[in-house]
Amino acid sequence: MSLNYYKHETAIVDEGAKIGSDCKVWHWAHICAGAEIGDNCVFGQNVFVGNKVSIGRQVKIQNNVSVYDNVTLEDDVFCGPSMVFTNVTNPRAHIERKDEFKNTLVKKGATLGANCTILCGNTIGEYAMVAAGAVVTKDVSAHALMAGVPAKQIGWVSHAGEVLGEDLVCPRTDNQYIVDNQKLTLKNED
Repeated sequence: MSLNYYKHETAIVDEGAKIGSDCKVWHWAHICAGAEIGDNCVFGQNVFVGNKVSIGRQVKIQNNVSVYDNVTLEDDVFCGPSMVFTNVTNPRAHIERKDEFKNTLVKKGATLGANCTILCGNTIGEYAMVAAGAVVTKDVSAHALMAGVPAKQIGWVSHAGEVLGEDLVCPRTDNQYIVDNQKLTLKNED
């Protein structure tokens, strides 16, 4: 059987996994049977993708990330090395809580930095950026720049991932943004 994606010889892709074209599954990665993955995704070394996971197009997941059940990653999401998703809020080794998994949604274009933690049940807004090592304990607004433990908003980022100054102009694209009612939008967007 010919694959429409690249799979390193050490990677495991369970029968039934739906993987889009032109994906790359690198060393020692494991994708479970129920996973649904869009086109052009990259799964770095030692990545795990659970059964009840949906991943959009052009998602990049760096080394040593586990995407557990009930996590949804929309298109263009970036997961930095060793970042963490949780699936229950109060785990105990001696209590089975698989029926208590909470849904986690990471919206289009968001970036999750290296070694950050996303507590389950939260939504990361479109094009938000979570700094390396941050711990997200609540929903994150679109375009928010989050840092710290627990993570707090410390600024705004553009669609291109650039930190915006007080003028709210993207230094890469020159797009002008405005903040209205605690939301960032393009100035000329209708």
